[in-house]
Amino acid sequence: MIKKHKSISSLSTILSYVPRNSRIFIGSGCSEPLELVRQLIENVDHFSDAEIFHLLTAGRSEYVDPKYRDHFRHNALFIGPNVRKAVARGDADYTPVFLSELPLLFESRRLPVDLALIQVTQPDRHGYCSLGINVDVVKSAAEVAQCVVAQVNPRMPRTLGDSLLHLNDIDFLLEFEQTVLELPQPEPDETSKKIGAFIARLITDGSTLQLGIGRIPEAVLKTLTEKNDLGIHTEMFSDSVVSLVKSGVINNKCKTLHRGKIITSFVMGSKFLYDFVDDNPGVEFHPSQYTNDPFIISRNDKMIAINSALEVDLTGQICADSIGHLFYSGIGGQVDFIRGAARSKGGKPIIALPSTAKNGTASRIVADLNFGAGVTTSRGDVHYVVTEYGIAYLHGKPVRQRALELINIAHPDFRGRLLDAMKERHYVYPDQKLETIHRIYPQKYETSKTFKKNSVLFRPIKPTDERLLQDFFYSHSQETIFLRYHKPVKTMHHKMAQELVNLDYKYSMAFVGLIGELGNERIISVARYMSSTGSNFPEIAFVVHEDYRGIGIAPFLFLQLRRAAINNGFEGFIAHVIPDNTAMMQVLERVGATERDYKGDNSKVLIRF
Repeated sequence: MIKKHKSISSLSTILSYVPRNSRIFIGSGCSEPLELVRQLIENVDHFSDAEIFHLLTAGRSEYVDPKYRDHFRHNALFIGPNVRKAVARGDADYTPVFLSELPLLFESRRLPVDLALIQVTQPDRHGYCSLGINVDVVKSAAEVAQCVVAQVNPRMPRTLGDSLLHLNDIDFLLEFEQTVLELPQPEPDETSKKIGAFIARLITDGSTLQLGIGRIPEAVLKTLTEKNDLGIHTEMFSDSVVSLVKSGVINNKCKTLHRGKIITSFVMGSKFLYDFVDDNPGVEFHPSQYTNDPFIISRNDKMIAINSALEVDLTGQICADSIGHLFYSGIGGQVDFIRGAARSKGGKPIIALPSTAKNGTASRIVADLNFGAGVTTSRGDVHYVVTEYGIAYLHGKPVRQRALELINIAHPDFRGRLLDAMKERHYVYPDQKLETIHRIYPQKYETSKTFKKNSVLFRPIKPTDERLLQDFFYSHSQETIFLRYHKPVKTMHHKMAQELVNLDYKYSMAFVGLIGELGNERIISVARYMSSTGSNFPEIAFVVHEDYRGIGIAPFLFLQLRRAAINNGFEGFIAHVIPDNTAMMQVLERVGATERDYKGDNSKVLIRF
């Protein structure tokens, strides 16, 4: 039984109470108790075959130096830059574990804690110290440790929530004032900004967000300035969240759990961030077993979980913790939040990653995960995948559709090889085309417009729209089919459909109008032009579903087609219309038809720009 000596001036004074082969927990992130870690190294000779474990820390981690290998062995519960080389060379271990389940390892003593080195604030008048900017698994470790030594730092922000330890639960206090570690966030690059803009389209007013750290989360936050009533339930956040709170974008008032509160388990950033969370009742810190519990997460309606990946294969498997057999980071809270968001009412689990690595020489969307790579998030858990080339929705879709969706957001330099690999495995049709292999999808033409309370997204057609186009065709009446194709057409098989969705976006262009959210949308209108060789007047055709006619969709589609045609150097359009198609003739007259030539059962209409 350890005798409780509260104040100490040196760790060396209590080593007689500490086993030589102790299992030593070190506080996380920017709350790493730097002075205690320094003194731990200073007293290295006391320890033999001791195990040091922690999540990501921001300090120097001298204990992984090979010269200390007989004294310390590090066990990374999440691999940070300061221990990555040690893990790679075999001087440190890695334990893959869901962050929500890590405290259970401590409590069950499957991972016993003999000595916990943590950092806290000065105690209040009731004897409570705050764990400051990192509660995560620190509180869980401290509650079960055989011996708790706390560095009391007057500069540590006092955070609220389930973040307090009483002096009775701390065995030794070492008072040492020092600057709290800071972790400046990188400025988003152009790729991250494009990814952030796509993700922002998935975030609606009133959503609750989970984000990590890095260029992509920073880019997402910078695109949300026009959103309203956002909330935060996350394992961590950084400086940019504070800016959105101060501007009123984040107010947490629409949250269905902890309304009015930001919920987190730790923060990493600058003094600007630390000053914000200090004694702020609007921010609650909770242990990871609460913040990362998928059932707790799912109680937030419209939960948006944004997580990163190192690579994703064409069936949707996500690798986020290793590069091949080389362990790189950790499982962390990705699966916790992906599953929690999936079960949230209106929730959206998102995986975001640049399309390439190694300065553009390697694709992050791959036919196969690198040899030795582990699956962090299974293909059954994945919903949205986002790169700088767009959004792929995978959940509930067959492998053929998944592969095409992912190829369509891969870097163009790699799309051909990816498609060939899918053909070799018979995952797609043998004759599968993908006109966008060497082309950039013209996102600039995407726009939304509301027609009598119907919000419609208009965009260029994509190769992945084949099934949607077939569904649109089979929803037509026989009269609509005859007016569109000028003859009875009974079927739209794959061969016909893929010709209609694989366009070059210059000499052939089509716009679709869609209603419904991504993954549950349907086509209600199609307008296209097709140019024969040498013609400056491509032929146009329109179809609007019977339920959505007469509200202005066709004229709007014409304006979209005209804009694209002018940009591509055309002078006008030609339309072949059956005289009985009075609705089409009225649309063409409204948009400026100038010449009509009747030939038998068809009218040839010319429209000059």
